[in-house]
Amino acid sequence: MSKAPDDNLADKQVFTTGEAAVLCNVSQQTIIRCFDSGRLTGFKVPGSKFRRIPRDELIRFMKDNGISTEALGERRQRVLMISDDPSAVEALRGAAVREGRFEVSSATNGLDAGILLESLRPDLVVLDRRVADPDPILVCQRIHARESLRGCRIVAIIGPEAPAEALRRAGVEELLRTPVRAEAVLTKIAELLGTPRAS
Repeated sequence: MSKAPDDNLADKQVFTTGEAAVLCNVSQQTIIRCFDSGRLTGFKVPGSKFRRIPRDELIRFMKDNGISTEALGERRQRVLMISDDPSAVEALRGAAVREGRFEVSSATNGLDAGILLESLRPDLVVLDRRVADPDPILVCQRIHARESLRGCRIVAIIGPEAPAEALRRAGVEELLRTPVRAEAVLTKIAELLGTPRAS
């Protein structure tokens, strides 16, 4: 295995196979095999056998293989899903792992949600309106009242009886009607987190 990543690697745009090995926490030979097989692309230095890997390609390779990109200064965006439906949470978590950009945590009740909101400071909250506790409008009000949660986006998954307008007034930016697939929720999360919040 390789040694710990050096802080100055985070700013580089092109990496040697040794540097890529350190960042991926694998041996240099593993990186060379991946490069030679085409799983990791880059270029050879003209007139030599030395391989170089562009930053974008290394990030793609790391995400495709479930390797954290935090050593490159990329923080996964944090999503908190408030739901008592374990299958919905696991579906969203699985989709997020495959995408590689998001880290999904979950709470099943108001107490856990409050604790996680403060400790995680999520970038986005997914409220499953089908959950009786906590009241989604109260959750929205609490999120918007906290300076530490400024910028947190809110998505709600709602049934036909949900008070859509009241949720929008409370600060829910996106309403998704059930049934909804995890991939559709993740797409909406990516759209919201990829664009600045409207003032």
